[in-house]
Amino acid sequence: MNTGRFISILEEIAPPELAEEFDEGRIGLIVEGKEDIESVACSLDATGHTVSQAVLCDADALVVHHPPIWYPLARIAGKDAFILGRALSSGLNIYAMHTNFDHAEGGINDALAEILGLSATEKMPLGLVGDCSLTPAEISGILGGGLRLYNCPEKIERLAVVGGSGFDAELIECAYELGADAFLSAELKHNILIDSPPELGLMESTHYALESPGMKRLAGRMGWTYIPDEPRISVIP
Repeated sequence: MNTGRFISILEEIAPPELAEEFDEGRIGLIVEGKEDIESVACSLDATGHTVSQAVLCDADALVVHHPPIWYPLARIAGKDAFILGRALSSGLNIYAMHTNFDHAEGGINDALAEILGLSATEKMPLGLVGDCSLTPAEISGILGGGLRLYNCPEKIERLAVVGGSGFDAELIECAYELGADAFLSAELKHNILIDSPPELGLMESTHYALESPGMKRLAGRMGWTYIPDEPRISVIP
């Protein structure tokens, strides 16, 4: 298919109008490559590793969640030079679907809820709340370990999930009002912790553990090659 048709398919999956305002200009076709797209790879991030693997498997496009360019570039050097140089020299298109895929049906948060077996789910402004029948240890096992717990019950009956960095006071309050007894996200800050309702347990995982299932599920759904990033975090039992 040509690039225009490819973009149309991705915009059907994650409509750009669902994105948060801060994503303006950061999603869509970030690196333009060859016109004909037949083979597609998918990963959470466009890193040196994932871009190289996409090129090695002869992908014509790499679909990622996090935009590879976030701030304006005054110069192209270091990892930016490697990633962009590798992509451009091979004609690899790089397409980013960020907060639009967080909000989309079947996106990041729906995939997270699915692997945790949540039912009777309700949407929040970002993320969702659903009935749960797991212990924190079981959730940690599903996510691959490394879970930090703050005031969590021994067994969770209603869980709020927000993929990525979602520990926000408004979202926490929304989850609490929807009956959640625990809130799962990444990158918890101290001021959020001390101001959260004491009846609501907080569960801190990693950005990667919470968002990579959504990209893996997308790759499986579309018949694309999923490329996990190189592990950089070790968990000591």
